[in-house]
Amino acid sequence: MGGQVLAAIDVGTNSIHMVVAQINHQLPSFTIVSTEKETVRLGEGRSDKGHLNQAAIDRALAALSRFRQVCDTLGATEIVAVATSASREAPNGQELIDRVAQRTGIKVDLISGQEEARLIYLGVLSAMELNHQSHLIIDIGGGSTELVLGDGHAPSYLSSSKVGAVRLTEMFVHSDPISNYDFHQLQSYIQGIIERPIEDLKPLLGKKIPPLIGCSGTIEAVLSLFAKETTGIIPNPLQGYTISFEAVSGMVQLLRRSNLAERILLVKEKRAEIVLAGATILQEVMRGLQLPRITYCQAALREGLIVDWMIKHGLIQDRWRYQSSVRERSVLKLAHKYKANLPYSKQVAKLCLSLFDQTQGILHRWGQEERQLVWAGALLHNVGHFISHSEHHKHSYYLIRYGELLGYTESEIEVIANLARYHRRSEPKRKHEHYRRLHESQQLLIDQICPLLRLAVALDRRQIGAISDVKVTIDRSIFTLRIFPSHPEDPCTLELWSLEYKKELFEKYYNLTLAVVVDPSCGVTGVESSLRSGLRPSV
Repeated sequence: MGGQVLAAIDVGTNSIHMVVAQINHQLPSFTIVSTEKETVRLGEGRSDKGHLNQAAIDRALAALSRFRQVCDTLGATEIVAVATSASREAPNGQELIDRVAQRTGIKVDLISGQEEARLIYLGVLSAMELNHQSHLIIDIGGGSTELVLGDGHAPSYLSSSKVGAVRLTEMFVHSDPISNYDFHQLQSYIQGIIERPIEDLKPLLGKKIPPLIGCSGTIEAVLSLFAKETTGIIPNPLQGYTISFEAVSGMVQLLRRSNLAERILLVKEKRAEIVLAGATILQEVMRGLQLPRITYCQAALREGLIVDWMIKHGLIQDRWRYQSSVRERSVLKLAHKYKANLPYSKQVAKLCLSLFDQTQGILHRWGQEERQLVWAGALLHNVGHFISHSEHHKHSYYLIRYGELLGYTESEIEVIANLARYHRRSEPKRKHEHYRRLHESQQLLIDQICPLLRLAVALDRRQIGAISDVKVTIDRSIFTLRIFPSHPEDPCTLELWSLEYKKELFEKYYNLTLAVVVDPSCGVTGVESSLRSGLRPSV
């Protein structure tokens, strides 16, 4: 097999899917060489408190162990894996992820609903050309339903709602066939949950009704059932197959009248139990937005993971270029939403990154990926002022953690939020729940970088960009910070006072004494030779 081989895994509420792709760096493009699917029902039979049950976890571990063997057989050099609704909502979702890593070596990242929607959008764009015209995309999973509005460029709307085929089957399908009462309860619940995204979308759509694209096992099952019932033949592939809203409603009525044994004859056996709830979600979304037809797309989240990986590794540009800056745009959007002082925030981020770069390999060994998280945490450190000045560092944590930043995994968002949380006041402590949730390596990142962030915050105490540059030298136990005022006549008195106030955590953690020199000459960012030749401090 020529070219790099990449595997992408989606740990969903109903099924675990994997695609293995061969990456062509020259074109660039990818070709799917293998697909795997295991219906594990991870979201089935959760406890009253929402915990994943042990049987479901065992099924997931068995499936992922088999997938790992397939990856090894096909020579996959890298595996990207994400977990969605069931895992991100369950209190023991992290336990599953830890056990997967221990047993298979596969690192699974939790992603938010909006990030899931973004990746689905990338997957659809890899398989369909939207011709710069707005399309609505729907993906109905086991635990959630994602809606995306986009024209091939940056999506104009992303949403994730807690309605899914497994979730609603457990909640409402208590009879076989379903009783009228249960069915109407199911319908009413769906209508209530999707009311908000529908109302959000209506003004964006205006009077123009966009084409609807559907991806996921539920939509594949509904369209396949229609083809089977009307022509006796299911198209292969189903990609591009279109049916009307009336056809969807007809399939819902057929499934509603059928008992489980009859539904097994209509659709795949493992889909039969949950297909009615999923089909009803599709019907109600189409009804709510008055969408006349739906077209099937076979690509979804897994393919989106591959595209995202190629973008991050600089393999795709052209029409994908807008996605390469999705992280930066998402962070700036959140800062704007909460009315952050952007010039000040950018200045703190600039100074923090300068300290990060100049101490790399000396005080820490973090790389480019962590540097991006440091930038985001520094830029957003003060957004908590939107709620209140008092305890604003804690408010910053909350707003970042639940702000649904795009392009980041849940654990990366947790790191960014913790960086902001500890830019002032209390140092990181294991008794703090949000800090305790981090992996040990992430805790180390917070421990090592928060002291630098506090110095960066102090360096712009007046929020006027008083310091144009900083230069670091380390000589034995002395950490000398040479600061260059933006205006040579400015003594930077308040910044010096703030550094004195903020230096405690830095000196305590790094066992260094901070010395500050004000240099009115033009500063040049860089590392003096003494930085790397000096005695390395204990960390």
